[in-house]
Amino acid sequence: MAWDEWERLKSDAAQKTSTNMQLNQSAASGGGGGVDGDLVVNQDDLGAVGHEAFVLHGDLQKAADIAGAGANKEGAGSTMQAAAALKSHGFATGGVLETTVEMWTSQVRSILQACAHISNHLDFSKKLHAQDDAKIAAALRGRDGSAVSASELDKYFK
Repeated sequence: MAWDEWERLKSDAAQKTSTNMQLNQSAASGGGGGVDGDLVVNQDDLGAVGHEAFVLHGDLQKAADIAGAGANKEGAGSTMQAAAALKSHGFATGGVLETTVEMWTSQVRSILQACAHISNHLDFSKKLHAQDDAKIAAALRGRDGSAVSASELDKYFK
């Protein structure tokens, strides 16, 4: 490759590369899955996702408790009892097993907290938006005194 050719290629590449920020967006003709690219979430959708997060929280809490499984009268689970027994006999595996149970428990608590947060947030969002809709319906009335629907209002903004 000649030096002139290299310089020409660099110049072409510099012209093609834009330093402006570009944002991804949905297609102009309804390609985003929603109506005209708008994000649409129904109350039933929020409720279903929140419910699944709640169910996952309960199932995970029961099934993933290795620290408390087979607990003795002191409250130590069978895995921690095994770790203590191994450590008392000089096996390094005992300490590693203790660390494993502690890390597992920490990770399970993080996931449980995330599930609870998702469930609570979606329940809150659902209630809040229902309250907002009720306030809007009470404040906006048509000529005949009936509430103006959100879809009717949307016509004015297009």
